[in-house]
Amino acid sequence: MYYEPGKLPHGLKHDPFKSCVVPRPIGWISTVDHAGVHNLAPYSQFQNVTFSPPIVMFAANQDSRGQRKDSVRNAEQTGEFVWNMATWELREEVNISAQELGPYVDEFELAGLEKAPSRIVKPMRVKRSPIQFECVYLNTLRFPGDGPMGSADVVFGRVVAVHIADEVLDADGLVDILKVRPIARMGYFDYTSVESKFTMVIPGDQRALLGGLEGSAQKVSQALDSKDQP
Repeated sequence: MYYEPGKLPHGLKHDPFKSCVVPRPIGWISTVDHAGVHNLAPYSQFQNVTFSPPIVMFAANQDSRGQRKDSVRNAEQTGEFVWNMATWELREEVNISAQELGPYVDEFELAGLEKAPSRIVKPMRVKRSPIQFECVYLNTLRFPGDGPMGSADVVFGRVVAVHIADEVLDADGLVDILKVRPIARMGYFDYTSVESKFTMVIPGDQRALLGGLEGSAQKVSQALDSKDQP
């Protein structure tokens, strides 16, 4: 089949676009407003952008009333947000926090989640989440779209602190992702979880590239320095 979004219809019962870009990490974003009201919401357009310095982004479409999301407004106004790892164990709480609610609702309380204080920023962390990033707001890119929910705000933040639960680190100091079992968005109303993995190492003398894939600025620098040596 073939279609052109907004021009030639796909003719299917459900729109296939989001089901073709999978799996998508979930940005479970916590913020707080100037009045001290805490907010927690999941976004399926979430990703790391670079590693040195570490920067992440989440994209939030407007709500059904054509209003910008609380997470976006809070991050812009306070300059801070937290990313919390969404896991299989926390899937129901993630789903509860996805509801479209007023800015006065504390989704932590709604989902029965205990808060944990951050070290550097003011937004709280999800205590049961095994990994969290404390982030300072950088900027927002806004993309106008069709209809009340079409427009999207892409929010970028620099990671200034990382929390990893000791129990999800293996003996070699690696994150045991199968123990974490993060969940990810598929298309339609479907999700998946990470239950298997495989390893591939790029062949040849690719130490700098491998350091970049790991996200280690130190290893990249060491590899580049060694190439410059006579």
